[in-house]
Amino acid sequence: MANVKCFVNNPYQENTYLLFDETGECAIIDPGMYNAAEQNAVTGFIKDNSLKPVLLLNTHCHIDHVLGNKFVFDQYGLKPQFHQGETDVLAAVVAYAPAMGLRYEPSPLPDEYLPETGTIKFGNTILQLIFAPGHSPAHLCYYDTTANLLIGGDVLFRNSIGRTDLPGGDFSTLVKNIEEKLFALPDDCTVYPGHGPQTTIGFEKQTNPYL
Repeated sequence: MANVKCFVNNPYQENTYLLFDETGECAIIDPGMYNAAEQNAVTGFIKDNSLKPVLLLNTHCHIDHVLGNKFVFDQYGLKPQFHQGETDVLAAVVAYAPAMGLRYEPSPLPDEYLPETGTIKFGNTILQLIFAPGHSPAHLCYYDTTANLLIGGDVLFRNSIGRTDLPGGDFSTLVKNIEEKLFALPDDCTVYPGHGPQTTIGFEKQTNPYL
């Protein structure tokens, strides 16, 4: 069964996730590590636990979620995988990073893009793809049925939702995707969001003021 390790990275306090199981294989999701200390925390955990990174996944391609893509590629030879609809979002980062005062080493491009539905596998773990745009144009969430956990990116937060004022964002699309796709998951599904603390689907159904 998959285990989750979270690292809080970069000025945006973005959650970078390692998903790993008993095989030792792991997926790195939304690598936001920015400085050497953040990079060392992730590589140190991988080394100390004898993990083998085999997948680099992005839920979406805003700067805070892709700052570490190039670093992961340099360290482990992994190119990112995300939905093709995020390509323009990724391309834009090069232009706006300096304005935000951030160093950005351009991310490699995927060898293959992820579809809107289907599964991806590593070790003994199967992740279901859930296509949930609204915060960004082609945002994907990754759901592990066995562990009943969702790596949700910037779609649903504890008592909040992703912002929709960035290019490609749309409030009604986001709410529709949360209500139709994420709220179809079990109430006790643990949601690991792109920022802030974890939550559950049931808790957000009951208390989220946006939904």
